[in-house]
Amino acid sequence: MTIDAQHINKSGLVVLDITAADKETAHAVMVWLEQQWATSGITPVRSEPGVPGVRARVYADIRQPAP
Repeated sequence: MTIDAQHINKSGLVVLDITAADKETAHAVMVWLEQQWATSGITPVRSEPGVPGVRARVYADIRQPAP
């Protein structure tokens, strides 16, 4: 996944890469972020064979509280 200027073109916009031990932990973090700010929501969690853990990416606008 590529980060481009659209994702971070204003102050307060962030891209958060999450690395966790398992899908449940990554999901819990995304739920918590979603309760704090306007985010892209629960995104797919991916894993790579032979690489420990799972990864996910969330886009957030920390200027806006959670809806």
